[in-house]
Amino acid sequence: MLRHEFQPGRLVAGAALMAVGVLYAGDAGGAWETPWFAVLPMTAGGLCLAAVAGMLGRGIRRRGARRAAAAEARPRAPH
Repeated sequence: MLRHEFQPGRLVAGAALMAVGVLYAGDAGGAWETPWFAVLPMTAGGLCLAAVAGMLGRGIRRRGARRAAAAEARPRAPH
């Protein structure tokens, strides 16, 4: 039994923001230098990818629900 449905948009958004966090943590720890302006395109790109993944996931779920409803509405042939 599933507790909740899989939401790929949230997964992608979390991964993108975690990558930005790791990038800045490495800069703060002295492992490498990160320019201040690098975070803007990474964050915006990650959020755009998350939006696309969310829309695709929702479309797939809605299409599956429509197919299931259509299969239930179809009369069954007697044997």
